[in-house]
Amino acid sequence: GNVLIDKYLKTTKWLRNARSDEDRRRFLAMVDLFRSYGERYGLDPLLMAAQGYQESGLDQTKRSRAGAVGVMQLLPSTARDKAVGIPDIEKLESNIHAGVKYNRWMIDTYYDEPRLAPLDRMLLSFASYNAGPRRVAGLRQKAKAQGLDPDRWFNNVELVAAKEIGRETVTYVSNIYRYYLAYQMMVEGEKARRAAKAAPVG
Repeated sequence: GNVLIDKYLKTTKWLRNARSDEDRRRFLAMVDLFRSYGERYGLDPLLMAAQGYQESGLDQTKRSRAGAVGVMQLLPSTARDKAVGIPDIEKLESNIHAGVKYNRWMIDTYYDEPRLAPLDRMLLSFASYNAGPRRVAGLRQKAKAQGLDPDRWFNNVELVAAKEIGRETVTYVSNIYRYYLAYQMMVEGEKARRAAKAAPVG
C-alpha cells in the first residue's frame, strides 16, 4: 500500500488538484449519490467518484465531441443499452447511476474471476471503460506470455499497455487511483473536522 501511495502521490505537478475548493465542493455535493449507487452495486463509492473526476471534473454540463454526457461521460447509446437501461443521463443522478451500473456490468461480464482482487477488478474495468474490454483481454494475454501477472494492473498489465497502446489508458487508470487516494484523505479530513466540532469544549 505504501509503495503505491508513494508512486501515485509524490509526483503530482501535472495532476489537477481534486482537493481544491471548487472541486471539493463538487465532490461533497455528489458524494451521497456515489455512496448510494456504489453500495447498491457493490462498488467502492470513492473509486466511482474518482472516475467521475477523471472523466469530467465532476461536471454534469460537460459534453464530449463524441457525444458523451455528464459526470461519467457516457454515450446516450451506452446508457440506453439493455445492460444499463438508464436513458435520462442528462440528469445528474441518472448519469451517476448509469456510470456505476455500467462498471458493475463490465466487471460481471469480463472480470468475474475469483482470483482477481477487488481493486484489480475495478482497475481492469476502468482500463476497459477507456480502451475497450477486447483490447484489455489482449493485453492480459500478452502480460502472461511475458511472465507478468495478467490478474494485476499495476506494474504488470499496465506495463504491457504502455508499450502496446501508449500512455493514454495507463494515465487514465493511474489518475483515477490518485484521485481515489485524494478523496480518501478528504473524507477522513471531513470526519476529523466534524469530530472536532462535536467534541465538548474544555
